[in-house]
Amino acid sequence: MLTYNMEARGRLSLYEYLYRRLRDDILSGALAAGERLPSKRALAEHLQISVITVEGAYRQLEAEGYVDTRPRLGFFVSPVDRTPAAPAIKTSIPAQPEAPAWKLDLKSGQIDPSCFPSALWARLTRQVLSEGGHLAPVPPQGLSILRQAIAKDLRDFKGMAVSPEQIVVGAGAEYLYLLLVQLLGRETVFALEDPGYPKIRQVYGKWGALCRPIPLDGQGMALEPLYESGATAVHLSPAHHYPTGIVTPIARRQALLRWAEKTDGIIIEDDYDSEFRFTGRPIPTLQSIDTCERVIYMNTFSQTISPSMRVGFMVLPPHLLERWRKELGFYASTVPALDQHVLARFLGGGGSPAGSWYEQHLSRMRKKYRLRRAAILDAFSACPFTAAVTDRGAGLHFLLRLNTEENDEALRQKAEGLGVRLGFLSEYAVIPKAAYNHILVVNYAGLNVERLSEAVELLSEVFMTSLQPKRPAGPPRPGGSGPAPFDPGQSSLPE
Repeated sequence: MLTYNMEARGRLSLYEYLYRRLRDDILSGALAAGERLPSKRALAEHLQISVITVEGAYRQLEAEGYVDTRPRLGFFVSPVDRTPAAPAIKTSIPAQPEAPAWKLDLKSGQIDPSCFPSALWARLTRQVLSEGGHLAPVPPQGLSILRQAIAKDLRDFKGMAVSPEQIVVGAGAEYLYLLLVQLLGRETVFALEDPGYPKIRQVYGKWGALCRPIPLDGQGMALEPLYESGATAVHLSPAHHYPTGIVTPIARRQALLRWAEKTDGIIIEDDYDSEFRFTGRPIPTLQSIDTCERVIYMNTFSQTISPSMRVGFMVLPPHLLERWRKELGFYASTVPALDQHVLARFLGGGGSPAGSWYEQHLSRMRKKYRLRRAAILDAFSACPFTAAVTDRGAGLHFLLRLNTEENDEALRQKAEGLGVRLGFLSEYAVIPKAAYNHILVVNYAGLNVERLSEAVELLSEVFMTSLQPKRPAGPPRPGGSGPAPFDPGQSSLPE
């Protein structure tokens, strides 16, 4: 009769301990294939446990294939591979390092968390939860009410006449990049702005697509290198390029559309922060002047509401929408139904003379960021480490040329040692140029004005060992004078 010391089970239940001992005996060969196990009642009496405990262990062994039952005969050991398992190799898996707690972070595209409409968002969330609509299935392109709200916003504020059926909602820009490379095909040659946002190149490249860096001139992506690249798709940000801040004028936009027509190409218009324009009127989108269905428009709510929302969308031309539905329509929506319902109400609700809740929210953010931008520009411009500032009057970042000869990597490492995270223009370039050195990309939205003096002190400490005499001319101002703004088409920075 099988004998096990049931008192040695430790914290295991009787059933679990008996199951493991029987399993180990089967794997070790102590119980041979075809051998009959004791009856449940006999083993229970022998071990002084309940029949139910024995039956539970036997049934688990049967479920996993270690034993089989024969009618009116009982349980028998099944043939199993008794090759001894290799001893487990103990490996030390390092923990994922925690993100540093930076004293000052000018590289991340943060927003001011105090701008988030928490009370309203909570109220809308409670409404949706009480109505229960968030439990219904979500179509692959996203909820119809959300797509209708997005289409209305694009029509009212960007002059884009698009149907809600053209809109595909997805979990942020990077997910949409994944869909685009699958939609257009891995054989697509993507022309990307250089310098440019590195994740675009990383996502397309990981999917096996060929990416060609195209240099910029003072008006955006340079045309001659684009034609020579053999690209079949262009990904660009004409409203406000990151990181240079260049705004592509209408003549260059029209020339890019002509390129698409001549080459049968596609333009991906990444309109990531065009809502924040502080001087002049909003720039019309490429999509709104496209008459040949060559432009895919995409945007997110990361800058306008919160990066943690991970909600973006793209507007597909009709012929590409048909292809998407046929080839990629099997993908489930990646944005939770609750988030889509709440966002749809936020975009379309309110109904006051001041506009929808979303319009009012954007108005408050523009005012707050305009004041913050002015204060930060004034403070940084007066610093001895500043040689010039390039500010395009749009977006949530600007360029600051440093009064230094020390290389960017040495400055970055020194800054990190002091708890400061910096991003340099040279980091965003595939093809290095001397013109990109010593230029700081300042993302200012997450910088608290109350801590501005502390930020200046930290930056002064980073750059104090490499200061050069301060240039007499001040930084450029919208409509003012000063050093010429940075032009990435030049081989060297303007003096």
